[in-house]
Amino acid sequence: MEARLQKVLSQWGIASRREAEEMIRRSRVHINGEVAQLGQKVDPERDTITVDGKSVSAQAHPHLTYLLLNKPTGVLSTCYDPQGRTTVLDLLPEKLSKGLGLHPVGRLDADSTGALILTNDGDLTYRLTHPSHNIPKTYEVLVKGHPPEAVLEMWRRGVLLDGRKTRPAKVSLLESLADKSRLEIVLQEGRNRQIRRVSEQLGYPVVKLHRIAIGSIQLQNSKQPPLRQGNYRLLQGEEIRSLQEQVKHIPNKRG
Repeated sequence: MEARLQKVLSQWGIASRREAEEMIRRSRVHINGEVAQLGQKVDPERDTITVDGKSVSAQAHPHLTYLLLNKPTGVLSTCYDPQGRTTVLDLLPEKLSKGLGLHPVGRLDADSTGALILTNDGDLTYRLTHPSHNIPKTYEVLVKGHPPEAVLEMWRRGVLLDGRKTRPAKVSLLESLADKSRLEIVLQEGRNRQIRRVSEQLGYPVVKLHRIAIGSIQLQNSKQPPLRQGNYRLLQGEEIRSLQEQVKHIPNKRG
């Protein structure tokens, strides 16, 4: 049965759909010896698919792997950077960064730090990054100045960004410093640089942004040793099941 190439590569755990599309654009994928085209359909049972000259198939699907990384500042949440900058895969040992098809689920901008999930489970990646998902992500944010309660309430209710109001958020003041404030922000959406843009728009620019949790998965918890920036750990079975449970309502349907 035919399916779009990027869907097949994602289902086989070769890369996320987004990364698969980038691989195709860079002519790294061939179908029956010919350079693949973005959007091309293939029949996995008849067509020979190669990535970087190596044949791939459903039978060669690597073991599903799930990692939690504490991303440092300056590192890109992608698998490849044409400018040669450090990516999250560069932080992993070669046994994980090569051949398993691990990719980040969603993104943290280069200036931000904290929790980032990496996996080769294409179905879970699709569901977690689907616009309708509602897994909360928790951030500790240091901002300039001292936003009053009225501004925090405005943030909680939603702020107009690009002509569309943000979803309601949980915003709490954790600490007031001399000329800064430390906030805890819980979002259930992830627009591009959303916290930074809203904070700037409200007049209290972000100084530091650190993601401490994705759903119930926390960087620091009583069952695990502290996860230093740049380090990773394998997700536990109950953590994986928690993620799967939270997005089970999203159909695995990709064109």
